[in-house]
Amino acid sequence: MIYPIVAYGDPVLRRVARDIEQGEIDLQQLAADMYETMHHAEGVGLAAPQIGMDIRVFVVDGSTTNDEELKTFKQVFINPQVIQQEGKLWPYEEGCLSIPNIREEVKRQESIRLSYFDQDWVAYEVEFSGMKARVIQHEYDHIEGKLFIDYLSPLRRRLLKGKLADITRGQAKTDYRMKFPAKK
Repeated sequence: MIYPIVAYGDPVLRRVARDIEQGEIDLQQLAADMYETMHHAEGVGLAAPQIGMDIRVFVVDGSTTNDEELKTFKQVFINPQVIQQEGKLWPYEEGCLSIPNIREEVKRQESIRLSYFDQDWVAYEVEFSGMKARVIQHEYDHIEGKLFIDYLSPLRRRLLKGKLADITRGQAKTDYRMKFPAKK
């Protein structure tokens, strides 16, 4: 099932998501739906808040990218927790399915150590680096109620204020279905 992507301005994107319990939801179906939604929107990652669910789940699939590091990276992350972030901050232009048509340079750390469960409730503690770490940090931010625009300077955010307001009002063109908070 393809969900509409929740647009900037919806309160679910600013909430800290809650952990889920084993057996609480059908994770196999949710993961399949999230992958389908993400692929339809041509994304590389998708967090549950982006489909209106305030739970600590996100998926990543880099198979459609040209990045050799990401091409084979496909994973479901359940109840992830950052254990450690380290390394130099490095800039890279990011975008977000919930904030369409806006891309900005964001500085993130080079590596991240994460504990999480997969969709079969197998526990992991893994260190990721490079582009994998960047994508994970972006999606992890979603379950913490943060967006990539939060890393921008106050001046840059003020310059984007009109575009962000347009997105909230539903005045954004995308090739995927969206749910806009101010559009009736």
